[in-house]
Amino acid sequence: MKDIIAKTGKLFSLKNIVYQRDNLTFVTIDKEHLPALLTHLRDFENYTHLVLMTTVDFLEKNIFQITYILHNYEKNNDIGLRVELDRENPEMISIHHLWKQAATYQQEIHEMFGIDFPGSPGVNDNFILEGWEDIPPMRRDFDTVKYTLKTYFPREGRQTFDPKEYMKKQLYPEE
Repeated sequence: MKDIIAKTGKLFSLKNIVYQRDNLTFVTIDKEHLPALLTHLRDFENYTHLVLMTTVDFLEKNIFQITYILHNYEKNNDIGLRVELDRENPEMISIHHLWKQAATYQQEIHEMFGIDFPGSPGVNDNFILEGWEDIPPMRRDFDTVKYTLKTYFPREGRQTFDPKEYMKKQLYPEE
């Protein structure tokens, strides 16, 4: 892994290199360099499988972090590429031209976090949240309690339990 990171680091500005395990490394890269680095890793370093794309909302830092994980079957290792985006204008370059399944990940991330991927096929189509009109639900500033109270009404017979006490009674009914 370290040899690939050293070689790739000469071509691209890699930051925050974390050797998580012998077969898993994470690096951070600027968003404008991501497509070129992904292409390089796919075409020259044999990272042919896009394992997943995922997002984390760092509300306190005012950023989203998108992580792309690639797998190399010959060396049986993974590399995670992290990109940080400003929460105020979250827009990322689409990579659907490199891996077709990226369009699905991008559509989900768009719907759940509000990150735009201009040019990605179907990115603005409903995916999971048909008719959703609130802020994207995976953003940390989405108030689930407020949404629930506004959307759902109390029903007769529904009881609310304190989870700690409820589990204590379920697990230790004798006490």
